[in-house]
Amino acid sequence: MSGAPLRVAFAGTPPFAVTALEAIRASGHHLVLALTQPDRPAGRGMRLAASAVAEAAARSSVPILKPASLREEAIQQALRGAGIDVMVVAAYGLLLPQEVLDIPRRGCLNIHASLLPRWRGAAPIQRAILAGDRQTGVSIMQMDAGLDTGPVVLAESLDIGATDTMGTLTDALARLGAKLIVTALDGLDSLRPVPQDPASATLAPKVAKAEATIDWNEPSDVIERQVRAFNPAPGAETRIGPDAIKVWEALPSGASGAAGEVLVCDSASLVVGCGRGALELRRVQRAGGKAVTGPELARGLRITAGALFGGAPTTPS
Repeated sequence: MSGAPLRVAFAGTPPFAVTALEAIRASGHHLVLALTQPDRPAGRGMRLAASAVAEAAARSSVPILKPASLREEAIQQALRGAGIDVMVVAAYGLLLPQEVLDIPRRGCLNIHASLLPRWRGAAPIQRAILAGDRQTGVSIMQMDAGLDTGPVVLAESLDIGATDTMGTLTDALARLGAKLIVTALDGLDSLRPVPQDPASATLAPKVAKAEATIDWNEPSDVIERQVRAFNPAPGAETRIGPDAIKVWEALPSGASGAAGEVLVCDSASLVVGCGRGALELRRVQRAGGKAVTGPELARGLRITAGALFGGAPTTPS
């Protein structure tokens, strides 16, 4: 740390943000306040549950605010009264109005899980996997009123592995983001903001549940990336007969045949044809059941070669 400890407010919601919160708390800076989204219904009983950030802040005795909006005057007064030097934002889920951006004496820093300006928006990790990107990273950005448009003060890349899922990549990027934000806070006076190039920007909109439905007419590599991008949530989904099936792991296969048709079904593998190529379903889950191997699913549902996933087969081009 090159200067005096900073008074830091933290705004975040999911587990991705917790890694950064805990790193800041352990860094020597003063974590004076945590903001997170209000409690939401969760679980089978749909009982109200606190966010991961709320639970982590409570364990550390950090004061917590859970506003539904940051436009409330009472919330803005609370932020002003906290004497904040810097606000750190990580996957918060609420927009910061200009009135809030102006409160911290040294501004607001965002931990964004992409190499900006690529993948601005709510779902950069899923979008990077879906697009087949070989590399992603974390950008520490000075926040402005736009959607992830502020200048970048620190960035570091990370390779996307061939088997990386949303879950594994989120964990790796959370660790990288935690490291970079502490570096940024420690050296705040020496940071040199670099404006983003708008011409290079791509958007990463929030994932719609319908995007997780597998279209077997797509090429096998596209579906395989879909499986990884939506693991662990919401899960790539297909159907066979009346049964809804989540596909958690799939690998390209050398087989070929009609899209959606079961091409191989034996004790070793379950292979389904795609618009181009085929996929071996390695780990799957029937609605209401537990995750099993492809052959285990086939035995349980009495699937045989020639059966159809997702509708009528289409001859691949």
